[in-house]
Amino acid sequence: MSLRVTTPTDREIVLTRSFIAPGQLVFDAYTQPELLTRWYGARGWKLVGCDIELREGGRYRFESLGPHGDTMVQTGTVRQIQAPLRLMLTEVFEGQSYPGETLITHEFSEHGGQTTVTSTISYATPEGRDAVLRYPMARGMGESGDRLVELLTDMLANHRKELP
Repeated sequence: MSLRVTTPTDREIVLTRSFIAPGQLVFDAYTQPELLTRWYGARGWKLVGCDIELREGGRYRFESLGPHGDTMVQTGTVRQIQAPLRLMLTEVFEGQSYPGETLITHEFSEHGGQTTVTSTISYATPEGRDAVLRYPMARGMGESGDRLVELLTDMLANHRKELP
């Protein structure tokens, strides 16, 4: 399934995508720095700094490097962890052009070896949501999801090779 993007309210963007992988593995890919650095970001971007204090109230910082030397830094706080079902965190981009802190809730739902991730992104204002929609956000998130598919496929193939 490719990325589905909806805007249910004037302050929200909901992203939905399914992966052929167990829920715990997908949850790990969203929370473990050694996995995040292998898939997070649009093609051409690389997560070069990834620090996560994975506990409620913990802080995180992601630093990405773009193909032309551009940098992007995201920081926030982990609000809730219910592994492997739910992850909620705040987010602020350094130098962002819209006000306030964003709340992101990732829901992981596994059925028959397939995990659907529904990410609800709630902005402080309608103007913030609209500003993000003007960026190539859907393309970048889609490419990031494609990279995650590749990682999960490789991880599952390697796991099968290790079985007796």
